[in-house]
Amino acid sequence: MLLMKLHPKEKFSFLQLAHYLARIDNEYGEKEEEIILEYCAEMGIDNDDDFELEDFNLESTLKDFKSKKSKKIVILELMILIHADDKFDLKERTLITEINDAFDFSIKDIEFYSQWGKAVAALYSQGRLFIQDK
Repeated sequence: MLLMKLHPKEKFSFLQLAHYLARIDNEYGEKEEEIILEYCAEMGIDNDDDFELEDFNLESTLKDFKSKKSKKIVILELMILIHADDKFDLKERTLITEINDAFDFSIKDIEFYSQWGKAVAALYSQGRLFIQDK
């Protein structure tokens, strides 16, 4: 929905960031994979099946997002991924705080973005149930 507004380089950086976030809690599951594949479809890019956690550089990746609009899109979309498995674990919180600090948003903004992401993740899950073959 929002990811198509990112510039091409930002899309690839976002995908790397999403893979990193999905794996940071050591529980990369089916729901996270579904969301990441949806991200790829939305952005019109191929998934990075060869993502290596230890090769990822957060600081460098975050520098690819220049505009405030792009940074907001990143945070909002990552919140969907965070809430996809109905868990917001300490490592995910720590990472989103690091991203927030790098992007210079307020804690209050992050709380609102988290609520939005939780609602969207729940609606996405409901939508999947509605279209599921029975």
